[in-house]
Amino acid sequence: MNSFQLYFKLGVQHILDLQGFDHILFVLALCAVFIPRDWKKILWLVTFFTVGHTITLALATFKLINVNAALIEFLIPVTIAITALSSIFKPRPTNTRGFQFAYVYALFFGLIHGLGFSNYLRQLLGAEASIWQPLLAFNLGLELGQVVIVGIYLAVTSVVVGLAGVKRREWALIISAFVFGIALMLMLDAKYW
Repeated sequence: MNSFQLYFKLGVQHILDLQGFDHILFVLALCAVFIPRDWKKILWLVTFFTVGHTITLALATFKLINVNAALIEFLIPVTIAITALSSIFKPRPTNTRGFQFAYVYALFFGLIHGLGFSNYLRQLLGAEASIWQPLLAFNLGLELGQVVIVGIYLAVTSVVVGLAGVKRREWALIISAFVFGIALMLMLDAKYW
């Protein structure tokens, strides 16, 4: 396996790792207000998240920024909770401005999430002659992992909303409340306190 494949696989594993389920929760919180016909909007949101993630991973890898790890481990569930709360209070974006705001916070929250993995990735990349290709491969793998999560979400939503007849608003509230509850537990459990 060459270096690109290795880091690509690492990116996919990072996002789909059930032990580090914070990314999965964040993607679910982003998706909660959408149904399958909104698939393009969801993909744009997760792509903005990846862009933010990529920026801070690159900055941290080049040692241009260094943030307290305990603070980041606290802020990650905060971003998840805020995203879930926004879905609870506005379970269906109705205008273009709402979508634009969602893109901005997906990008901003991606910056925070990228810092959460930066120390580990910096150690891995320390042995690489050039870090651009591994960094690109990792983030492409991350994007693919997010697309897998979105695909699973859309399939389940198709069944629950489309076939079972659960109302869209109720489904958004169920997903958002579930994600918010877990994020709240993660915040309370953070060692930052």
